[in-house]
Amino acid sequence: MIHRCFISQNVTLLVRAFITYVRPLLEYNCVVWSPGLLRDVTLIEDVQRRFTKRLRVRGLRNVSYTERLKLLNMDTLEDRRLKFDLIYCYKFIFGLVRVNRDEFFELATSRTRGHPFKLYKRFSSSSARSLFFTERLINCWNQLPNSVDFSS
Repeated sequence: MIHRCFISQNVTLLVRAFITYVRPLLEYNCVVWSPGLLRDVTLIEDVQRRFTKRLRVRGLRNVSYTERLKLLNMDTLEDRRLKFDLIYCYKFIFGLVRVNRDEFFELATSRTRGHPFKLYKRFSSSSARSLFFTERLINCWNQLPNSVDFSS
């Protein structure tokens, strides 16, 4: 629709329109629901992939999706969902959200390596539980380097 609605072929304008009007719809409530199946991730990512492929920039059409995103200074939607998850995890752990942190996360007792805010990963036998916000990001959170400044 953006390609049809805008007469201008200015790439900066079209990308800005996509970021303003389409991406919020694709990222809506992504902390609560984040696709766990590869086909769902692909379906959501295909929207951005098709948009960037249709941009009329010399040499952009025959370039891979990751290269197009680099040239347009954009992130994949999957990377953005992970970023939102980590930001919300930070807010939960440091009390910036009005919820009881202990209901969602348990700090790990053993902190021999890495940062001091590692989370304990509970065993989950169901895939539904493993896709829940508090479970899907623990591995990524715990792998953050010790050099990350958690005080700001």
